[in-house]
Amino acid sequence: MSLAASAAIAFAVATSAAATTAAAWQRQPVASEAELRGLSVVSAKVAWASGAKGTVLRTVDGETWTRLPVPDAEAFDFRDIEAFDANTAIIMGAGPGAASRMYRTRDGGATWQLLVVNKESEGFWDAMAFWDSKNGIVFGDPVRGAFQVLVTNDGGENWQLVDDPKGLAALPQEGAFAASGTCLSVAGNGDAWFVTGGAAKARAFRSADRGRSWQAAELPIPAAAATKGAFSVGFGAGGRGFAVGGDYKETTLDTLNGAASSDGGAGWAPAQILPAGFMSAVVPVPGARDTFVAVGLAGSGYTRDGGKSWTIIEKETKLNAVGFSASGAGWAVGPKGLIVKYVGIPLK
Repeated sequence: MSLAASAAIAFAVATSAAATTAAAWQRQPVASEAELRGLSVVSAKVAWASGAKGTVLRTVDGETWTRLPVPDAEAFDFRDIEAFDANTAIIMGAGPGAASRMYRTRDGGATWQLLVVNKESEGFWDAMAFWDSKNGIVFGDPVRGAFQVLVTNDGGENWQLVDDPKGLAALPQEGAFAASGTCLSVAGNGDAWFVTGGAAKARAFRSADRGRSWQAAELPIPAAAATKGAFSVGFGAGGRGFAVGGDYKETTLDTLNGAASSDGGAGWAPAQILPAGFMSAVVPVPGARDTFVAVGLAGSGYTRDGGKSWTIIEKETKLNAVGFSASGAGWAVGPKGLIVKYVGIPLK
């Protein structure tokens, strides 16, 4: 074989390898045009998504998605979903008063049970999360000056209102953003966090007792407007976590869009997330220490070194939420029924 031919083959092999190891999103066909903001990834084959107009979707083969109708729920905006397996999931509606509600299925979406409705007319639920199949938490905008938090220890059958008016006290104009289901997150056996915006400053609240008591810390992410602040929070191993956000009306504004914590959320330092601009979700990759993925209307990126450096996945695909399973499989969702699967370089 000639030297030129050998070089050509080597180049082709290298190019092919680069193409398959580059981080990228692969669009999957979905029979929906709804805005999707809820996502729960169970395994390499099972994931659930939810969104506007009562939309719930599920894949059980990792490739094809099926819509699962929720009776009489077309008017509700399901902005968060928590799935436990291929058959069991809880969806949360976000909206004023009774529009904030939860349903559960135990038979893969064939039937749905209404679990709870927000009794506060001025309430607005923003996100929910579960430590395990029994213990969960839902969080909402302030009611009578304090953020609304409810917890369950029986899988969502019953919910108890948390009474911590001092720890949950809100600033004037402070609220949360129901943009991705990740303005609230949990980890370990009882740790929980939520982040806010809209007020003079953005803040991160943390709890170490399954949401029963809270402490707040200021975030360096700019706020001071109804569209600005922290939109998402996620923690991995060793107390390392990130908050991301920005201004959802200025999606490419090149200002600080993140904050990092190395002590479980007690303190926060500025962290520029790439790509620059508005980011609506940040999540750890389970089992991959110091690896996080962030997405938003500015694009998507990841870090594998705890935020020392960020790699841009792409800027073209606008996304609302992202999630990964313990196997390393990942999906993201966005506007107009967009669902994409992570392909390329393994993040675990």
